Amino acid sequence: MRENLDRRLWNRDTLFCGVDEAGRGALAGPVVAAAVIMPPALEIDGVDDSKKLSPRRREQLERSIKERALGWAVAQASHKVIDRCNVLAAAYRAMLRAIGKLDPQPALVLVDGWAIPDSSIPCEGIINGDCRSHSIACASILAKVYRDRLMVRFDRAFPGYYLARHKGYCTPQHVRALGLLGACPIHRRTFGPVRNVLQA
Repeated sequence: MRENLDRRLWNRDTLFCGVDEAGRGALAGPVVAAAVIMPPALEIDGVDDSKKLSPRRREQLERSIKERALGWAVAQASHKVIDRCNVLAAAYRAMLRAIGKLDPQPALVLVDGWAIPDSSIPCEGIINGDCRSHSIACASILAKVYRDRLMVRFDRAFPGYYLARHKGYCTPQHVRALGLLGACPIHRRTFGPVRNVLQA
C-alpha cells in the first residue's frame, strides 16, 4: 500500500476504525462487513485492498490482523435483507452492526466509499479507501475471508452452482448453473440474472 491516510490521525489521539464490505455485487449469499481498530503507527506488511491479494495471502494476513488489532468485528446482512431493502442499505446495516460490536468503541469511523448514513459515530467516507487506508484495507481482508468461507459452506449445501469457485458472483459458470438448476434458497431474487431465471 503506497498511501496510508491513517497516518494523519495517529497524532490526534483519536481512536478510529476502518470499515469495508464484501459481496455487494454477488448474485447469492449475504453482504459481509468488517470493522477494525489498529494500533497507532502499526502497519502490517502486505496489507492492501483484498481484491489485489491471493486467497492464501488474505488468509495469512487475516491471522495477523486479528492477532494485532485493538478490536475487530464482522457482521452480515442476508440475501433476504438485500432483497427487502436493496444491497446498499443492507451493506450499511451490516457495517453499523460490525461497528456496534467493537470493544472499545471508536470515536471516528473511516469507511470505504461514502459515509454511512445514520451512524451515531462521526464517519468519513474515503473513495478507494481499501487502497488508501491501512485500517480500511484490514477490514476489507477480514470481510472477504469471512464471506469466502461462508460461500464454501454454501457450496456444500447447494451443490451444482460452484459457489466455492466464484463466491456467488456473476460468472458465466454461475449463470449457466442458474439456467439449468434455477435459483437456490440463498440467491438474491431482485438481482437481474436471478430475476430473469425466476420469470422465465
